[in-house]
Order: sequence, then C-alpha cells, then structure tokens
Amino acid sequence: MASESIGPQTESQRIVIVPGMGCVPVRECNWYAWLQDKLESDPTSRFTVVLQDMPDPHAARESNWLPFIRNTLKFDEKSILIGHSSGCEAIMRLLETDKVRGIILVAACHTDLGSEDEKASEYYNRPWNWDRIRSNAEWIVQLHSPSDKCIPVAEGRFVADQLKSEYMELERRGHFMGGELPEVLKVIRQKCNGL
Repeated sequence: MASESIGPQTESQRIVIVPGMGCVPVRECNWYAWLQDKLESDPTSRFTVVLQDMPDPHAARESNWLPFIRNTLKFDEKSILIGHSSGCEAIMRLLETDKVRGIILVAACHTDLGSEDEKASEYYNRPWNWDRIRSNAEWIVQLHSPSDKCIPVAEGRFVADQLKSEYMELERRGHFMGGELPEVLKVIRQKCNGL
C-alpha cells in the first residue's frame, strides 16, 4: 500500500502547439519556441511540449493538418492543445470528434473572413458543432485582442460565446505575433496546478 507513494511521479503533461498559417520554420515564429522552452526547462514541472513544422504550412488545409496532428504530433484525452490563428480552427475541428483535457485558443475565428486563402483551408465549408467541441474539453481558454488586424475581435467574441470559454481580451496585442506570451504560460501553470 505505501509503495504507491514512494518515488517521484514520472507522468508528464503532454502539450501540443498548433501554429498559425505560414509559420515555418515554426521555432522561429512568434512565441511558440519561447513557450516550449519555458515549460520544458522549468525543473519543477513535468511538461512534454510538441512543436513541429506543419505540412502545407502556407495553406493550412484541414485535410493535411488534422491527420498530421492526430498521427504525427499525437494527443489523447489527457493532452492540452494550444492553437494560434489557423491552429485554433484545426483544434476546433479536431474536437468535433476527439476528447482532450483542455484547449487554449489564441486569435480564433469561425468564418473565412472573406479571404480566398482562408476559404481554401477547408475549415469553413460546413457549420461548427459548438456543443460537441465544448463537451470534448474539460476546459477552454481563449485570448483575443481588439487591436488584431488579421482577425476582428468580433470573431473571437463569437467563438467565446459559442464555446462558453474563459475569455481574455488583451489590449494592444495585435495578432499575438510577439516572441513571448506569458498569459498562456500562466494559464497552463494554473490549470495544471503547478505540475
């Protein structure tokens, strides 16, 4: 009986970062590598962070991205998925069928924004199953900025309303293309209770 509590716990929290369209090489884009390094270098935490270049990075087509996330990046019901821009839409489509522990959506949208490139990505060619997405995650956190020139804040607010997400609207952050995003780091640490 007592042996169960002897020795360090070795299970780690798997986190998969799904980048935005055009982000290649991914480690040189935005805050992705910064977040991975912060999570994996902290000696008090046990995180495994998956960050890889995506196939078809400039079109971000659902037909290429979803199989790659499932089969190469890999996740399960205990994983946390973090998406940025087009990565949010990929995660939302995944959660129409797959369960995860939690998701963080940074600059999400739900329409093609009138863009032919976005329309070609395949995410917007059918209605969203908001109930299924919501029920397939224990928690959903979302970040958006009113100063985002790529995705209007109304898009993020609509997604937040449909998903009943914990919604943070951050002033003057644009499309979150800076080298750091401490708010996401803080969310992960809070949700994982300092894991």
